[in-house]
Amino acid sequence: MGWLTRFLAAVAFLAAGVIFSPETFGSLSKGENPAKVLIFVKLAHLLSFATAWGAALWATFIGGIIMFKNLPRHQFGNLQSKMFPAYFTLVGSCCAISLSAFGYLHPWKSSSTAEKYQLGFLVSAFAFNLTNLLVFTPMTIDMMKQRHKVERENNIGDEVGWSKNREKAKTIPKLAAMNKKFGMIHGLSSLANIFSFGSLAMHSWYLAGKLDL
Repeated sequence: MGWLTRFLAAVAFLAAGVIFSPETFGSLSKGENPAKVLIFVKLAHLLSFATAWGAALWATFIGGIIMFKNLPRHQFGNLQSKMFPAYFTLVGSCCAISLSAFGYLHPWKSSSTAEKYQLGFLVSAFAFNLTNLLVFTPMTIDMMKQRHKVERENNIGDEVGWSKNREKAKTIPKLAAMNKKFGMIHGLSSLANIFSFGSLAMHSWYLAGKLDL
């Protein structure tokens, strides 16, 4: 994941540069940007935001729940361990692009209070996804693999849902401790994901107020 970390770090620095030093990238606060450039930047912002919002909505409230209710638990966990890095990479990258585009259109020095709040929401969404990608997801996957090993030794994990795990945990202290630690790490990851989604929701409300249908 080294190349991915470097890529996201580069994107983050680019976004910060666009926001706080827009003149370096050709952004002008007096409406002097060529029309085609403005359209391209607005399109980049809209498509990136829409992709991040849609992916977060599906993964958080639809796809994950359906898979958990229908797949054997170990199969579900292994699938999620492959999907979550890709998910947080996609949403984080889209947030960074959307943030850069919004910062280009609304340079910090000339932005209104409302626009600065929106920059803050986009920064938050990016930061929460980056934290999930680089911190919580690796910890969650590592803990999941350790727990899967213990569960296989006790012939559980092929069922759908948590019932057998909870029953075994009552008599296996090691499994109970793993469940507690996994729950804490997974809870922090879920909380960061919800905060990211909430930040994107606030930006969607702002964009809706700008529509003239």
